[in-house]
Amino acid sequence: MSDWLPSLITKTPTEGYDLAVKLARVAVKLTQPDAAVRDRLRPEYAEDADALIAISQVVATHFATVAAANDYWRQG
Repeated sequence: MSDWLPSLITKTPTEGYDLAVKLARVAVKLTQPDAAVRDRLRPEYAEDADALIAISQVVATHFATVAAANDYWRQG
């Protein structure tokens, strides 16, 4: 997976959040490269409140990183 992340810079906070979600998804793909295994496990965590909260925390951490890289989208 080379060159899939050329930069953390985004035009808007919404694009930054989308990037944070992508970072989380790519991490899962790299950790478990077998799509069949990911598909088999999805129903388990889709119904698990703790797992859903955990992914929200991961995305929030990634979003904080992206936001900082973008100087929180402030100009000047």
